[in-house]
Amino acid sequence: MNERIAIVEDEADLARLVASHLAKDGFRTSVFGDAESFFRSLPRDKPDAVLLDIMLPDASGMDVCRKLKAEEETRPIPVIIVTARGEETDRVLGLEMGADDYVVKPFSFRELSARIRAVLRRGREDGGVKRLGIGGEVEIDVERYEVRVGGRAVDLTTTEFKLLAFLASKKGRVFSREQILDHLWGHDKIVLDRTVDVHVKNLRLKLKSAARFIQNIRGVGYKVEDE
Repeated sequence: MNERIAIVEDEADLARLVASHLAKDGFRTSVFGDAESFFRSLPRDKPDAVLLDIMLPDASGMDVCRKLKAEEETRPIPVIIVTARGEETDRVLGLEMGADDYVVKPFSFRELSARIRAVLRRGREDGGVKRLGIGGEVEIDVERYEVRVGGRAVDLTTTEFKLLAFLASKKGRVFSREQILDHLWGHDKIVLDRTVDVHVKNLRLKLKSAARFIQNIRGVGYKVEDE
């Protein structure tokens, strides 16, 4: 393990403390006190994951996350939002912006390292497949975060895309709502099971005729199945 973690945090003492503990766990770190310096570093040195504070002096961490997930070059980089704001609405909003996990201050360094390892592991598991298909009708470009149904581009949120790609990568296998939550957002249990149902409903609406490929197994969860 020698992955580099970018720490985007304006509290200098906290950033140094986090960097020190991550170094003890075998990570390399780079510390940035604002969004501008972080973005300037990206063309020459992309990190393996980002710890991102929401309250930065020159930008909202939510906007930084949204920008990272909007660009093809930086979209695959896992983002863990770190903040003192732990309300459910804040967490859900962060995850909707494309964040891969959400850690609330104060946190234990053991938990933080575990969260980082989890998002890195999920990234490695997802990184081997570049294209997926469902029923000869749905095309999923994993690298570009693009979905087409019958050749028609479908505009999905980051979460909707991750959900569809996850189920499509394991066609025929039924996943419980908790398993889906764990894959998409780690073990952040404040994001409730009903969140999965809402995303599936919205995803089906956007897929239109291809919605039939996402099947609800009553009392268990969801699966994607070729017809």
